[in-house]
Amino acid sequence: MPNDSNLTDLIQISRENGETEPAQPLDLGQRVRDLRKARNWTLEQAAQQAGLARSTLSKIENGQMSPTYDALKKLAVGLEISVPQLFTQPSKGQVNGRMAVTVNGEGQHHATATYEHEILGATLTKKQMLPYKTRVRARNMDEFGGWVRHDGEEFLLVLTGVIKLYTEFYEPVEMRRGDSAYYDASMGHNVISVSPEDATILWVTAVS
Repeated sequence: MPNDSNLTDLIQISRENGETEPAQPLDLGQRVRDLRKARNWTLEQAAQQAGLARSTLSKIENGQMSPTYDALKKLAVGLEISVPQLFTQPSKGQVNGRMAVTVNGEGQHHATATYEHEILGATLTKKQMLPYKTRVRARNMDEFGGWVRHDGEEFLLVLTGVIKLYTEFYEPVEMRRGDSAYYDASMGHNVISVSPEDATILWVTAVS
């Protein structure tokens, strides 16, 4: 079992560039307190989650005792993080809340022969999702040059009109307002409008 004196030497932090380095000393008690409060947990709730006595957790947070490696593992499991994250300060300038409001019709427009896309939330960078509202112009599969395929997963919700969703491995399905589909975007897929007017849909692509 590791000794408390060399915990930071044994715990390695993985950086985005692929390199690792020993965990840097920090106020572990404050770090644990911050993690607990970020979850809106009381001492009793956090201690129960970690399987520790309330008094033990209190002493750790107040710097009155150095936790054993077993206690650190219990803390990490209870907080649903890895042990190294207990020794990693949040990135400076980290943004904990982001929001972008797109007024109806004022998204970034991108038209193709078959679709007219309105990109939503375009002011946010490094998004995990790509949302866009689309007017479906196509009326026949022949209007496409082949299947659309790309990385990630995709969610589709019909807003107006009637569409037919074609996918590479399934039979075509007709969908009306309020109908939705979630599928692997690497599977070939195309959408056409089968209503007299152009149908509109909400598309959300999860970036892998």
